[in-house]
Amino acid sequence: MASTCNKSFASNYMLLNPEEASLLELCKILFSRDIAKRRFVDCPDGVRQEPLGRRWIIFISVLAMKILKVVAKPMASFGSGVEYWLNLLSENGGFFRLILNSFTGKVKCPERTSASFLSIVGNIDKRIELDPQIGPDSKKYYSALSIMAAKASYENEDYIKYVVEDHWKMDFLGFYDLWNDYQDKATTQAFLLQDKKDKIIVSFRGTEPFDADSWSSDFDLSWYELPGVGRIHGGFMKALGLQKCDGWPQDQDDNKPETAYYAIRKMLRELLQKNDKAKFIVTGHSLGGALAILFPAVLALHEESFLLERLEGIYTFGQPRVGDENFGEFMKKVIENYKINYYRFVYSYDLVPRLPYDDSSFMFKHSEACVYYNSRYQGKVLAEEPDKNYFSIIWMIPKFINACWELMRSFIIPYIKGPEYKEGVLLRMIRVIGLIIGGVPAHCPPDYVNATRLGPSDVFVSIFSSNGQKMLKME
Repeated sequence: MASTCNKSFASNYMLLNPEEASLLELCKILFSRDIAKRRFVDCPDGVRQEPLGRRWIIFISVLAMKILKVVAKPMASFGSGVEYWLNLLSENGGFFRLILNSFTGKVKCPERTSASFLSIVGNIDKRIELDPQIGPDSKKYYSALSIMAAKASYENEDYIKYVVEDHWKMDFLGFYDLWNDYQDKATTQAFLLQDKKDKIIVSFRGTEPFDADSWSSDFDLSWYELPGVGRIHGGFMKALGLQKCDGWPQDQDDNKPETAYYAIRKMLRELLQKNDKAKFIVTGHSLGGALAILFPAVLALHEESFLLERLEGIYTFGQPRVGDENFGEFMKKVIENYKINYYRFVYSYDLVPRLPYDDSSFMFKHSEACVYYNSRYQGKVLAEEPDKNYFSIIWMIPKFINACWELMRSFIIPYIKGPEYKEGVLLRMIRVIGLIIGGVPAHCPPDYVNATRLGPSDVFVSIFSSNGQKMLKME
């Protein structure tokens, strides 16, 4: 069913509306090549013929979003309960101490907004401190700082402020919980800090395990084709701040709640105008990584040269594919024109960087090479991560063997690398899941933290020579 919204900002589009899809209507898409006949698909007028492979992907996308909408509240409640229980155990010194405290009436109840309350992601890896062996002059410094900032972005404002100011001895610049115009609620979280070298770090939060809204953004395979830019994942654009009906106007309507792109752009303008020496970096893990690469793309669309000239680096961890080949070429030009260092980190068999598919049925591609780490944290630059589409039968056995090794490694790594690499029960439980679904534990932040600390430093050299020539070497 066609939308009444003006979509003239896009030269082409395919939008999915799960609310318009009954189960019968959804199933019909598998038997008819003309997707324009389906009420839940909005695309330009006329017959829109699509092969079965793409129609199957649309079917899965819409079905997943419908299920997520139904389970959103119980999913959030369950996640909240698990999160509270983990913090209750931590606050009271473990299970047996909690039992003892309950008998003596000394149970400590955690507060969700306190500086000690951790998200589920935070409970997977409780490390707070930056690696003291990676100083500001190290080639690893900004990659190590970026993954710690990306990990911290899953937490509440008081916790982030406490970590940045008290542990990292840096300036906490602001915390944002920002609006999604398509979900009619705040879904996108980000924060800013500034280190002692006048580098501002913008960190976008990724997908929380029990957040149905974030998962819906991931599964929403709607796309918009922007003139001169290419096709871009609709769910990610909506999370960043795409305006309903208006697309990406130069400025947001003042009567609307602030969205991520416009709020952060405004903050960066103010900060950089006050300090001529300051530059900034954008980072994020998972969905946060997708937003980190989309942010400069929209800056380029708006010809924000002042900000792009001050953008020193993009550091993404476990980033999914964001757009098509044309979008990749557009971003390559932006990166080269403004001499931006873009490091896309991929650890082992992490499934998220391998999605959505890069094959004949789909059009998503990564725009740059990746810094790839194997399960021994050996890093090198590759044009594409191995097993690029994840669901390959020939990779099943290597994934299982690797999952067995990662589970075994979780018990021995503190004796080899030091006590700060000790893994808790929760992470080990997730590593057991990896024996069944390879690549799930590999997406968790701990392995990315380990990789940036233990991996080689020669992959962090600037990708530009003094004359601006790109010089990143791939194997």
